[in-house]
Amino acid sequence: MHATFTPAVAGPRPRPLAVAVVGGSLTGPVAALLLLQAGFDVTVYEATPTSTPLGGGLIALEHAALDVLDRLGIDQHEFVTHDSETILQIAIRDRQPAHTVRRTYPGRNTTWTLLHRALTARVPAGVLRTGMRVTGLSAHTGRPTLWFSDAGSTSADLVVFADGRSSTGRHLLDPDRALRYAGYVAHRGITTGVPQPDLRDFLRLDPCPGAQFNVAPVPGGCDWTFYLGCTAQEYRQHFGASPRRRLFALPQHVSPAARAHVDSRAAELLPGDHAAIVRATENRMAVPVLDIEPPTRMVWPVGDGHAVLLGDALAPVRPHTARGANNGIEQAAGLTAALTQHHKYDADLGAALRGWQRRHLPAAIAAVQQGPAIGNRIGLGTT
Repeated sequence: MHATFTPAVAGPRPRPLAVAVVGGSLTGPVAALLLLQAGFDVTVYEATPTSTPLGGGLIALEHAALDVLDRLGIDQHEFVTHDSETILQIAIRDRQPAHTVRRTYPGRNTTWTLLHRALTARVPAGVLRTGMRVTGLSAHTGRPTLWFSDAGSTSADLVVFADGRSSTGRHLLDPDRALRYAGYVAHRGITTGVPQPDLRDFLRLDPCPGAQFNVAPVPGGCDWTFYLGCTAQEYRQHFGASPRRRLFALPQHVSPAARAHVDSRAAELLPGDHAAIVRATENRMAVPVLDIEPPTRMVWPVGDGHAVLLGDALAPVRPHTARGANNGIEQAAGLTAALTQHHKYDADLGAALRGWQRRHLPAAIAAVQQGPAIGNRIGLGTT
């Protein structure tokens, strides 16, 4: 006699989580698009009135992050204009190349502007709400509730803070981890009209300890970053505020003295054609390099729901690590997988989030710790 197998009848699935994503730069839109694709109810809140590109800023994306963008249907040709995987690291002596090492990067280079444009073009109408500055987070009627500067509020089941280096979410959830200035600045610019016919790869020039110059091609020109030591007092004199207050010095903040200083250092340290790139750049920015204590968690209970930190909101890293955007994108993909398992199979939400944290927290800690080590090797920053 054979037993008859009767398949179990699945019960009703729980309703999809309502997710509030805070931050409309890169990690926030990636998280929102992944969660929307998985069927969740998502709204993105961005503090600035409009998400206009800040200009400048090369971003290196490894294959794991590129694959996430593939899954979102974003073709690489939308944000990668030169598919070189080559990094040329060039030692400079007396303003002349002395030694070159060729490395292969496991990914592609893009810019903040190109990637942001590709992401936000895919966010459905009504999902992104700009001019919404978060001022508080509390448990209201059992659910996580965001409070805004206009005294409005909204509730969700999960709040995802992806609001960058100056994260309000980190200040609210993990206030003891404050940013500290590392002692040097990433001066940035995009130059057009300066002939660079052979520039196809990412170039890293090391003229002396305490300085580094990176340059790579972008549409219509080249994007450069010049790392130079700078005291907190000098930063305040050049950019009008302290490094911890002015986390991004936009073109209107760059004083004539700051411009003259960078031009002088370029003329002193760089080959003539690279010094000319710097000198010809009209619009410039500057970003103080900052450190933070490694995170100890990524998930916080808020009433019956949760709040999480992603990307730079969790752990800003020094740009030399090339892990800022990669960490944020990979964490967003992992979070979507955990939430999908919770919704599709009624997995315990708290356990799913803790599992996500256990998988991604070590990589975030390693990137935070790696930055000062790299900076010290090239003579940049404090120990």
